[in-house]
Amino acid sequence: MIILIKKGADETQVENLKALLRAKNIEPHVSKGSMQTLIGCVGDVANLDPTLIEALDAVESVRRVQEPYKAANRKFHPADSVIDCAGVKIGGGGFGVIAGPCSVESEDQVVGIARAVKAAGASMLRGGAFKPRTSPYAFQGLGADGLRMLSVAKRETGLPIVTELMEFRDIELFNDVDVIQIGARNMQNFNLLKEVGSYTKKPILLKRGMSATLQELLMSAEYIMASGNPNVMLCERGIRTFETALRNTLDLGVVPLLHRLSHLPVVVDPSHATGYAYMVDPVAVAATAIGADGLIIEVHNDPPHAKCDGVQSQTPEMFAKTMARIAKARELV
Repeated sequence: MIILIKKGADETQVENLKALLRAKNIEPHVSKGSMQTLIGCVGDVANLDPTLIEALDAVESVRRVQEPYKAANRKFHPADSVIDCAGVKIGGGGFGVIAGPCSVESEDQVVGIARAVKAAGASMLRGGAFKPRTSPYAFQGLGADGLRMLSVAKRETGLPIVTELMEFRDIELFNDVDVIQIGARNMQNFNLLKEVGSYTKKPILLKRGMSATLQELLMSAEYIMASGNPNVMLCERGIRTFETALRNTLDLGVVPLLHRLSHLPVVVDPSHATGYAYMVDPVAVAATAIGADGLIIEVHNDPPHAKCDGVQSQTPEMFAKTMARIAKARELV
């Protein structure tokens, strides 16, 4: 339910309306635009009589919202959300590139890559410390030691850190992490989403599950936001289809569609979407041109010997060329 407030409505009346909603276990989300102020009602509104709300002096009209996601819905929040990632603004015209290795392998490795991607224009550093892998025998990451190495790279370069949280019990290790990534395999780990949403206001990069619909992605964002953290970025990384030529199938059309459905920023991952380093460049440029708010790109200093995802990792030299082309695409859009 969305409540449109009359222009020039008394502020005390608006506060009384918000108190009334909270008394009914409904959380009011206020969005003030240049022409209109609205209140989005998050919670069980089944027993809220819209005619009684419309009868209040401050209220112009009441609209029902059919979509099950509320806080993430653009109807509730017409303006683009701008997520502040330790000084890097994503959304609402703010654009950022997150780059770095799939997994942290050593301090020298991650610091060297951090310096290279920063020199090429990256906004943030990515690197996996805890790695969800299909095979139990594959490299699982360095864990807490990997987080320490990322912190060293952050101090050396000033780049904010983006890394994946797999289990809530590890959250206290993430004090120096600037953006918490929730991976595709955990997109519908609802307990994790609720715990993270209630524990921290740090930006959350939520990756779309490999078989998830857009509504399912938005409902997962809703779990985080309804738990108290509004700072969510959506990440499109391709989905699993019948096609096997690429690692995943990337539908770039979801970028403008998500922008229509939601106010949350949309980040595209061309590395996981394609699975091949040579394809990252054209897909990154295309994602930029279609209006993505950011990109997350895997970069490794020695891809043939990477402990995971070397095939899809760009070298620093490749990444620098891609960044130059992204800059040109940004000028066009």
